[in-house]
Amino acid sequence: MARAILVGVDVGGSSTFDPTLDELAQLAESAGDMPVARVVARRKAPDPALFVGSGKADEIKALVQGHRAEAVLFDQALSPAQQRNLERHLGVAVADRTMLILEIFAARAQSHEGKLQVELAQLQYLSTRLVRRWSHLERQRGGIGTRGGPGEAQIELDRRMIGERIKSVKERLEKVKRQRSTQRRSRERNQTFRVSLVGYTNAGKSTLFNALVNARSYAADQLFATLDTTTRQLFLEDVGRSASLSDTVGFIRDLPHKLVEAFEATLQEAADADLLLHVVDAANPLLVEQMAEVQRVLAEIGADAVPQVLVYNKFDKLEATQRPRNMVDTMELDGGVRVARVFVSALEGQGLDELRRIIAEAATGTLAERLAATEAPSPGESKGDAGSDPQRTGTHHFHSSP
Repeated sequence: MARAILVGVDVGGSSTFDPTLDELAQLAESAGDMPVARVVARRKAPDPALFVGSGKADEIKALVQGHRAEAVLFDQALSPAQQRNLERHLGVAVADRTMLILEIFAARAQSHEGKLQVELAQLQYLSTRLVRRWSHLERQRGGIGTRGGPGEAQIELDRRMIGERIKSVKERLEKVKRQRSTQRRSRERNQTFRVSLVGYTNAGKSTLFNALVNARSYAADQLFATLDTTTRQLFLEDVGRSASLSDTVGFIRDLPHKLVEAFEATLQEAADADLLLHVVDAANPLLVEQMAEVQRVLAEIGADAVPQVLVYNKFDKLEATQRPRNMVDTMELDGGVRVARVFVSALEGQGLDELRRIIAEAATGTLAERLAATEAPSPGESKGDAGSDPQRTGTHHFHSSP
């Protein structure tokens, strides 16, 4: 494992800044690195050359030498020039958040489709960074009979090769997209009710998926344990019919746009679903921010209009004072949309029967009718059944179901 220094920069008081760098540490560990020190800096704007400025860069260099670190990992995206300058200044490899996520995705992708999607995102990322390390790429190739023609720089050839590979991968992914579209049309003809699991990475989607359909999808307490979409049939005993349940890739703060774009074929499962089970880590102190990030990505892929059920997972990890009075209630999302909420422990099996009943209600249309009939809480009414923890209730309004 490479020893790594973690760096986070609060630029202009960003609301998404994580001063603990805990998530970056998880990303580093997931990529096979071992964090040995953390540095937090504050700037009004990034330094054009070194991102953190020369003084902070010198401080990081001292830490690199003191801890015999082999890499420095930034929680923010770096420009190609900043990354190159930092590597020269610090004398070790430098990676940003985007590169870490891409490395993890490359290691975890199992299916042919998943590998294609990750390769596309990596190629698109690399195409902007050919100037990063390789000084030989700036040398000119010339003369009669040489590849690329007289005077064409090696870097231009490599860019052209990457561009051609990107085009090829996109064409192959387009075929996958058409295949998925055919499969979805088949399910529509069979009037299959389609349910997709979405949520922040490590919220427990795969564990919940396995618990609901007795599957054996890989599940682990780590970021991006599952990348490839898996679909299974879920029998709804209450209504005597089946639904298709799909587990999708987890979302994360600052998920690279190119990665969202590359995974379009997979994420389309969520956009085309009849119901989204938005899985939330109920024990995470940053759940409000994580929920907001999931909603942002859902809007980006055109899935924000799909009906949702909030599944507050990891109920078993909540303190007694944080546990709800009712396992099922309703919640008003930003924008005034009222959704059902159910507390579960996918690991211990708590609340799963209630969740199955809610899915059955959604499949028959009775859930939408019940939510429409639910009265909004009066101004003086309590705003939550999840204890008094403000991080648990956030700024959202809660209302217990009758």
